[in-house]
Amino acid sequence: MQRIPNPNEVFPNQYRTSCFLRNVVKAPNVSVGDYTYYDDSDAPERFEKRNILFNYPEFGDRLVIGKFCQLAAGTTFIMGPANHRLSSVTTYPFHVFGGAWQAAAPDHLSQLPCKGDTVVGNDVWIGRKSVVMPGVHIGDGAVIAAYSVVVKDIPPYCVAGGNPARVLKKRFSDELIELLLAVKWWDFEAEKLVEFLPLLCDADLEAVERRLRQELDTR
Repeated sequence: MQRIPNPNEVFPNQYRTSCFLRNVVKAPNVSVGDYTYYDDSDAPERFEKRNILFNYPEFGDRLVIGKFCQLAAGTTFIMGPANHRLSSVTTYPFHVFGGAWQAAAPDHLSQLPCKGDTVVGNDVWIGRKSVVMPGVHIGDGAVIAAYSVVVKDIPPYCVAGGNPARVLKKRFSDELIELLLAVKWWDFEAEKLVEFLPLLCDADLEAVERRLRQELDTR
C-alpha cells in the first residue's frame, strides 16, 4: 500500500514550501486541524510569527482553523489586540507607553472591543495575501479570493472576495452543500479518505450528490 501523507510532518512533500501548520503553531489560543497547510516559498514554518498578528493570549480571543484548509502565501490573521479603544473620544493607546501616561490612563487591553474568536472551517481555501479580521467566521468549503479583506462572516461553500470581502456566489446547489456538511468527509479515517478521493475530485456533481446520499444512508 502506498504511503498516506502523515499529518504529523512539518513538510509533507519534497518541495518544502507547504507546511502542515498544526506542527509549527504553538500559541495556546490557536488550534489548527490536520492537513491544513500554509504555502510560501519563504520559510512557511514561521507562519505563527509572521502571519498571526497582535496575538496576545491573555486578551482571551482564539484562532481556530479546521482540517484540510489551504492558505496561500501572505494569508494574515489579525487578532483582537490590534484594535484600539472606540468607546472614548480618542483611540490613542496612552497606557502602552508607560510612565505618567500609564498611571493616568486605563489598562489598554481591558478597553479594547472584543470581536470574539476567529474561526475558519474545514476545506477552506484562502487566496494570496488575504487578511482575516478579528471575530470573523468562515464556513466549511468557502473560497476567499486573493487580496481580500474579510471583515464579516462568510457562509459555507461560498466564494467571497474584495475589500471588504463580499459573497460573490455559492459554489454548489443548496442540496449538495447540505450533503457535504452532513457527510463531513474531513473527519474520515485515513484509509476511507483514500477510497473517497476520486469522488471528492469528480467534476460530475450529480454523481457526487448521489454517492453522498448513499454514504449518509449507510450510517
